[in-house]
Amino acid sequence: MHAFDVLSDPARRRVLELISQHELTSGEIVTVVGAEFGISQSAVSQHLRILRNSGFASVRKEGAKRCYSIDPEGFDDVDAWLDQLRHYWGQRMEALATEVERGKRIRRK
Repeated sequence: MHAFDVLSDPARRRVLELISQHELTSGEIVTVVGAEFGISQSAVSQHLRILRNSGFASVRKEGAKRCYSIDPEGFDDVDAWLDQLRHYWGQRMEALATEVERGKRIRRK
């Protein structure tokens, strides 16, 4: 599954938001995401599996619990794609900075 396909689902994005703050157990994730999206434990587990398999999340077993945390390597493809567009924004921001400075000089006169 392509990175943007993974990230296109709002429930998966919410899981990533939660585990980007700190590690959470699958039960904690199910409680929050299940309530917010009205989905079952099984559905949340499927989202967690997709995030694990796509490299966005890592899991650590602690006894009977599974603890999830964000895996930054999963975002490498997204970052590479965004790199193609960053030069566009860089040029625009430089042009904006030039105009701001021009406005400041005109006001000083």
